[in-house]
Amino acid sequence: MLAFAGAGAVGATLAGLRKPALALPLTRQIADMTWMEVRDAVAAGARTAIVPSGGLEQNGPHMVIGKHDYIVGWAARRIAAELGDALVAPVISYVPQGDYDPPTNNLAFPGTIGVPATVFSGILEGIARSLKLTGFETICFVADHGLSLAPQAQVAAKLSAEWAGKGTKVLAVGAYFADAAETAYLHSQGESDAAIGQHATLTDTSELMAVRPEGVDLSRLPTDPKAFAALGSFGDPRRSSIARGEAMMALKVAAAVAQIRSGAIIASG
Repeated sequence: MLAFAGAGAVGATLAGLRKPALALPLTRQIADMTWMEVRDAVAAGARTAIVPSGGLEQNGPHMVIGKHDYIVGWAARRIAAELGDALVAPVISYVPQGDYDPPTNNLAFPGTIGVPATVFSGILEGIARSLKLTGFETICFVADHGLSLAPQAQVAAKLSAEWAGKGTKVLAVGAYFADAAETAYLHSQGESDAAIGQHATLTDTSELMAVRPEGVDLSRLPTDPKAFAALGSFGDPRRSSIARGEAMMALKVAAAVAQIRSGAIIASG
């Protein structure tokens, strides 16, 4: 049975490993790096960490359950690239989805997997505390799911207050999720609020088509739009397109980058 060395021994070992990695990796994803590559990236100035959270939920008959994960994972990589000094943590898949008994929201449909908001908050806090130990100075929570917004804002406020004056702050990047710009874009395309809808419809279907087209099959939609809601799509996704998704993803990324650069812990407005 392997025994892990004590804290003192580990500290001595790490202190002796001063030789840098041969080269910084091309990836910005922490999970694809060695610990030495992460250490060297932080030492070289990568002091911002992006913590994306998605969600596993039903998305109508035409779209895969992992929609949020794919969208926010793609967005997180783009946000990090735009910032230039950021690395990306793995996507958190398990997020609040509603009540269990009786089931509410998407939990009424098979395949949805949710955790209590308190559990999600604990996960966020643990991740942030871990990233602080690594040396990250700005930790950014980016959620692609509405029920994740309040917990991430609460954790960001709590930790930023705790760490005030200590060189680390946590941002709840709510600007990423604010949909006013996307709605305005779809209105400019001639779409109504009824068509835009609220879930598994024009916005998110187009976004997933842009980042993972194999996750969408519009031919699975019924011919009668009155049947959409019973199948979990609350709007009209039939006119979704890659081009629309690309335009809206660009808006989301730009909004997130702007908030992170501003340093606002909570998005205003």
